[in-house]
Amino acid sequence: QVQLVESGGGLVQAGGSLRLSCAVSGRTFSISVVGWFRQAPGKERESVAAISWSGSSTHYANSVRGRFTISRDNAKNTVYLQMNSLKPEDTAVYYCAAGPAGTYDDWGQGTQVTVSA
Repeated sequence: QVQLVESGGGLVQAGGSLRLSCAVSGRTFSISVVGWFRQAPGKERESVAAISWSGSSTHYANSVRGRFTISRDNAKNTVYLQMNSLKPEDTAVYYCAAGPAGTYDDWGQGTQVTVSA
């Protein structure tokens, strides 16, 4: 099993920045990909960004491309989501998840991001 703990959420004004962290532990050898997801009230969960565990490839949702950057610190087993130029529509609970290729088996508890207009 893999454990994931998110941190870094909070309240920020539109146009501001936040950096989310996802600390990964446990059976990390089983991981192929780590992704960030978000879910706003009344909306379905959506994928935001993903990174291969090797760090060699990344993927972004169209809605965040150019504003968000996903990265990984190998030494700390931590995946980051740098969020710039935040918009009110980015308000959501953000989750990180990990798993073998094609699936996300393990999830964190989520961190709230609120962007005020």
